[in-house]
Amino acid sequence: MKMKLGISSCLLGESVRFDGGHKLDHFLKDTLGNFVDFVPVCPEFEAGFGVPREAMRLVGDPSAPRLVTSKTHVDCTARMQLWTEKRLDGLEDEDLCGFVFKKDSPSSGMERVRVYNDKGFVKKKGVGLFARAFMLRFPLVPVEDEGRLHDDVLRENFIVRIFAYRRWKDQCTMDTRPSALIEFHARHKYLLMAHSPFNQKKMGKLVARIKDVSPSEFCTIYESLFMKALKYEATVKKNTNVLSHLAGYFKDRITAEEKIELHEIIEQYRLGYIPLVVPVTIINHFVRKYNEQYLSSQYYLYPHPLELKLRNHA
Repeated sequence: MKMKLGISSCLLGESVRFDGGHKLDHFLKDTLGNFVDFVPVCPEFEAGFGVPREAMRLVGDPSAPRLVTSKTHVDCTARMQLWTEKRLDGLEDEDLCGFVFKKDSPSSGMERVRVYNDKGFVKKKGVGLFARAFMLRFPLVPVEDEGRLHDDVLRENFIVRIFAYRRWKDQCTMDTRPSALIEFHARHKYLLMAHSPFNQKKMGKLVARIKDVSPSEFCTIYESLFMKALKYEATVKKNTNVLSHLAGYFKDRITAEEKIELHEIIEQYRLGYIPLVVPVTIINHFVRKYNEQYLSSQYYLYPHPLELKLRNHA
């Protein structure tokens, strides 16, 4: 089964914006859409404000703004909040693994949304009413806005997280025996190291005392640390460290020429001359050639579908 991903409806090409238009994102709909089932949401349209409609904006305190129509100054906050609570109740049953919000939207913007004071001055410190409520209700669900997803690093980070979250949810459904959870953690060792070495070590200590806590308590703590760790970006420095660790598994098996070539490729990646997919492909080759069972199970080598081409940027 495909995982479910919440998304602002206009990003799928639905004409629900205030001006009757849309903001179709081809990567999300046509590429990522091959691997997920979207759950579209448009707060302003679904709350009954119609299409087309008067534009809205956030007004007042950025930490608790009001949703007000731009010209007639009608306060729509209570109506939006009432609809939001009901919609979030419905999303509880959707088992979402992520949400992509529409940037700058007064209802769906994830961050840096314009907030106007009583004199008309603007601060880009707001969060859309629906987006804020969603993130409070589902704090561990990966979220992004479509503007930030144009950044290659942020795009991969988000997609790594949604696939990892789906794997974790499946694990909790299928098998929460200590041995199964230990194996889950082991398979994510180098992926976690690439994102947050600090949290990876912290999680290792938690796993080491897994039999000292109940399965439910362990899963609650582990899930929080797991998603927190993956939220950190996998930088070139951290990836280089992981690649060097992986190369160490073959130091006594590959030839001297292969060893030199592998270290040169890792160095070329470190210097920014080639994308991450190149050293990863070489290591995968050695994994298959030498039947390296432990590394073959590492999600670092295949954290998301190859067709998404997320590691092809230098």
